[in-house]
Amino acid sequence: MGVTCVCGVPVLEGKSVQQTVDMLHKKLEQLGAVKQGSFCVDCETYHATGTVSGQPSKLLYVMHNSETPLSCLALFEGGPCLIADANFDVLMVKLKSHFQNAKGHKVECRGSRYRYCDFLIKVGTVTMSSSARGISVEVEYCPCVVPGDCWNLMKEFMQSFLGPSVPELPSAFATKPEGLFAPADCVDTMTQYLELFNKLRKLQIQGSNVR
Repeated sequence: MGVTCVCGVPVLEGKSVQQTVDMLHKKLEQLGAVKQGSFCVDCETYHATGTVSGQPSKLLYVMHNSETPLSCLALFEGGPCLIADANFDVLMVKLKSHFQNAKGHKVECRGSRYRYCDFLIKVGTVTMSSSARGISVEVEYCPCVVPGDCWNLMKEFMQSFLGPSVPELPSAFATKPEGLFAPADCVDTMTQYLELFNKLRKLQIQGSNVR
């Protein structure tokens, strides 16, 4: 696994989510990117049913990525995180007296994978409660694991098809003890997806309150 950046892309004015996704596909294909199958990232949210040592309960996020089908990631709100066997979901059912599944909070991101030279690009539609809520773009620079060695190159490549929507350096890298020069891993990628999912969920709640 190389250095990965995950970001949200705004829906184009006057266009639907799917139309914006189709336009991103077209831009990638015009660059010479080749489609290589599909991908899926999902996230289930659990509430701790009790408090520990009088402290407020945290949320627990259990995430899956089709790129790593034999494992999943369990992230406590604010840390820590755990890379676990894919059967961790079965364990969560057995722990239902401690962790309650937040019904209706499942987030799923599905889309197409593209390869362009040393880059792997994934464009996905983020859905909540079966409704499309946003667009994700994941760009991985495969030959490198140190963000500081390739971030400028990644940013330049993303500008070629995202234009002004290119993100800043992901906070997952900036908050590492060694900053840009700590090796990237799958936890960084999933943390970025979680940040995007939570951002879209807040926008959905705000939209519901306005109505």
